[in-house]
Amino acid sequence: MEPTSAETKPAGRKGTIDNPEVYDNVPGHIIPIIEQEFDDFDNEVAKFLDGDTPEDQFIGFRLKQGVYGQRQAAEIPVQMCRIKLPFGGVTPDQMDAFADVVERYAPLDKGHITTRQNIQIHHIPLPDMAKVIRELSATKLSSREGCGNTVRNVTGDPWAGICEDELFDPTPYVGAYVRYFVRHDVCQLMPRKIKTAFTATDEDRAITGIHDIAFIPRVRDIDGELVRGFEMRVGGGTSIMPRIAPTLSEFVRADDGEYLKVTEACLRIFDRQDWLRKNRARARIKVLIDKIGMDEFRTLVDAELEGDWHHGVDYSVERLAFEHDEEANAPAVPAEYASPNGDLAEFERWSEHNVTAQRQNGFNAVEVAVVRGDLTPEQFRGLGQIMRDHCGGYARMTVQQNVVLRWVRDESIYSVWKALGELALDEPGADTITDVVSCPGTDSCKMGITSSMGLNAAVRERLAEMDITDPLAKRIHVKMSGCPNGCSQHHIANIGFYGASIKVGDKTIPAYVAHIGGNYEGGEVIYGTRLKVRLPAKRVPEAVERWVKMYVAERASDDEEFNLYADRVGAKHFEDAVRELSLPVEFNLENMSFFMDWTKKEPFQVVRGEGECAI
Repeated sequence: MEPTSAETKPAGRKGTIDNPEVYDNVPGHIIPIIEQEFDDFDNEVAKFLDGDTPEDQFIGFRLKQGVYGQRQAAEIPVQMCRIKLPFGGVTPDQMDAFADVVERYAPLDKGHITTRQNIQIHHIPLPDMAKVIRELSATKLSSREGCGNTVRNVTGDPWAGICEDELFDPTPYVGAYVRYFVRHDVCQLMPRKIKTAFTATDEDRAITGIHDIAFIPRVRDIDGELVRGFEMRVGGGTSIMPRIAPTLSEFVRADDGEYLKVTEACLRIFDRQDWLRKNRARARIKVLIDKIGMDEFRTLVDAELEGDWHHGVDYSVERLAFEHDEEANAPAVPAEYASPNGDLAEFERWSEHNVTAQRQNGFNAVEVAVVRGDLTPEQFRGLGQIMRDHCGGYARMTVQQNVVLRWVRDESIYSVWKALGELALDEPGADTITDVVSCPGTDSCKMGITSSMGLNAAVRERLAEMDITDPLAKRIHVKMSGCPNGCSQHHIANIGFYGASIKVGDKTIPAYVAHIGGNYEGGEVIYGTRLKVRLPAKRVPEAVERWVKMYVAERASDDEEFNLYADRVGAKHFEDAVRELSLPVEFNLENMSFFMDWTKKEPFQVVRGEGECAI
């Protein structure tokens, strides 16, 4: 079936909320909460556990509430809850709420920051899930449409509103976008999910190129008036068919809601493509655009906008926008403050990579490196208190699984560092080579092949032992995913890996395939080159060490960056450097560890279920 244009689907009505004209512009209160949904969830869980609701029907229901199945089989199934943090924003009270819920309901005693600025809490028994989402909702946290074929969490630049070279702060418009599309009729059962990003500057810290729909701020002079708008990109994505999002429109207006209307046109077109639903693994909007081309897709959008479905629809950004003046609530200069005393060198080493001056004089953003994106209840609460004491209550999660503390006074930086030290969150080098990113892998995901979290720990340990001081080597980014789908965004890492396996007779070794030379910084997305070697999981840290040392020793000049070096020497040079590491491993007592994955104590098997992202 070919793509259809504007003729069929009725406009419908966006989701039911108690008062659609009034929104709470308190930080962290973006998605309206509907209490009835929690009662419905309780009822549906009970019916499912009693055998009254077929599993396929129940899965679709719970995914819309942000509840995702895990690979762990049990008499009472355990689930993951994905809580949406639009643009990564979070409040101190919400951090406390995460701590409380993790303590009460999560056996692993941690919450996980994802590469889409969500918080995931794993291994929650299904009968407890309604309690979890209800308790979190008390602080206006929502998991609504955190999973399923919906508009997922809308990510943003954590430095939006405080960074240099910003035409305007996109945050209010992100809030409007979230509020318009959550519970929207068209967005409840699309062919697949839609991931959206708003960046703040052309540095593109939100990585718009890998998103289904994305926005970059632009300003135009229209009839002598400076008008805010966005360059709108559609059709990016990683996974099994990596594509960089092409530009749909160089300029869609912001304040009159044109960007919302054009997005809705795109989603209505996407929702009608029943031919995509036949293979849900390849049902993303990028597949449609790849098939017909952006010019034809643009024609479909123009035709869609000629319809009457949007007549009478209120796209008013003034009504929907998240309006909040952070600067007005920023902390005053503290009456007393501490300064380094015998720990100056250590403090400066941390500050070099973790502290960035804001464009507002006297204030700073502090990026907290969170190992593997995992936070304990004590760390959630401790960060919440730091936010209260030193940040005016403001922080945002990052797509690198870290936390950015905003509005930290110059005078308070040292105190923040000391407080982070008490939480074991004072690691220097946020967003550098030791700040390794990974997805949960086989720790919880049905699609996982390998333990990417275990490999993360092993690679970080090896890199720490190397004590890398070379400035350019420290800027290398390492990411790993437990399968080819790429939740860690391994495709765009300088050194990226995805989980695979190697057969040795009737045995199987956990393994990884490497990508070299990806990029997501400076406004340019590059997908790395996949190497033609498959490395046993236990040899990956050695491979990383070899490649880093090879780069430092062989680069053409002191300023040749890793990707320029990789492009110059070619993929085969990287393959040859680790060829012996990829050689088969004989199954015997001496080599037994190769047949077990990182952090695991049982023989490795490829156990891969159906991922619910495509349900």
